[in-house]
Amino acid sequence: MPNRRAVVFIFITLLIDTIGFGIVIPVLPELIMQLTGQGLSEAARYGGWLYFVYAITQFFCAPIIGNLGDRFGRRPVLLSALFALGIDYVVMGFAPTLAWLFIGRFVAGIAGASYAPAYAYIADISPPEKRAQNFGLVGAAFGVGFVLGPTIGGLLGSFGPRAPFFVAAGLALVNGTFGLFALPESLPRERRRPFEWSRANPFGTLMQLRKQPVVVALAGVAFLWLLGHQVLPSTWAFYTMFRFGWSEAAVGLSLAASGIVMAISQGALTRVLVPKLGGERRAAQIGLLSGAAVYTCYAFAPYGWVLYIGILGWGLAALSWPSLNALMSQQVPANAQGELQGGLASLSSLSAVLGPPLMTQLFGRFSDSAGALHFPGAPFLAAALLALASAIILLRVCGEHSSSLARPDSSAAR
Repeated sequence: MPNRRAVVFIFITLLIDTIGFGIVIPVLPELIMQLTGQGLSEAARYGGWLYFVYAITQFFCAPIIGNLGDRFGRRPVLLSALFALGIDYVVMGFAPTLAWLFIGRFVAGIAGASYAPAYAYIADISPPEKRAQNFGLVGAAFGVGFVLGPTIGGLLGSFGPRAPFFVAAGLALVNGTFGLFALPESLPRERRRPFEWSRANPFGTLMQLRKQPVVVALAGVAFLWLLGHQVLPSTWAFYTMFRFGWSEAAVGLSLAASGIVMAISQGALTRVLVPKLGGERRAAQIGLLSGAAVYTCYAFAPYGWVLYIGILGWGLAALSWPSLNALMSQQVPANAQGELQGGLASLSSLSAVLGPPLMTQLFGRFSDSAGALHFPGAPFLAAALLALASAIILLRVCGEHSSSLARPDSSAAR
């Protein structure tokens, strides 16, 4: 029962983090225009740099946060990040200049790396056969938050562009305060290890993971998947408006539908489907192949309603991340779970740095009617190829390291 309460708390923590991030998206353009006195086009450029600062900060800081969790325990690191995030939203809400927004995004990038100790916490308290299930449950928080955050932010925006920042601050601070009384520590002192700067950076983490060839290969699979996944936040709105003439409301509805399907899959279906599919290995392979099929559907869809058929495919495609995460978690010792999750958070941030420019440039090039080839679905086809490549690599890794990967599957099958 204590473990179940802890999983619920981590779910709520990540849900509030995601809501807090999404809640400010609808009002950020207006706030930037207020602070700069410039139009929407120029505000969009500043907004892009704000997201870049957030992603690149997470890339470098997630391993630090993860390693601090291995040294001092998950609880103090996780709660400190929550309080820092709450204070940061207050600062952004009062921001008198654009420079303060950049400072806020920098701090949010540091505090937002809290999902590294959060996932490590789940690894601490979950037996091998439950890790994919619990990773899927907390992963569902991102889908639910992705639905709720922008919706709440749009409603609060009627009170002014700064109102959502203060609500987001309140959510983070209340959750942190609740955690002071409700969240026990998951990593005993005897299982902790010294903090080392040589390991607390993306490159040092990768050097440590290099000692685990299976983990490195699986991390490569995860990175290709995450890189392709960046096509959705960066290109979906442009593509659907350009190709099918969708309105902002139609775009929002489709994104909400995607978030709901992903949340149901990761939160409810993972624990059922992973054992039935034969364990994490098979579930990850099927998920990656399903993702490739979904992106291909998006790329060649002749009508807008066909995209919703693709959205249903996320019921299987959403199994990829929790299954891959569980496979990697099985390969590292207890006192390196934070380091692993920090490294994975850095890979996710790196994909957020590289993916949007790649996908938007593909869209811009192939949607230009004056170009040699007119194919607006090009970025989704690229995402499909990345997902297919990751599935092929995973199949090869499973063949070469079947013995070391056997334990997660057999555990899950029970």
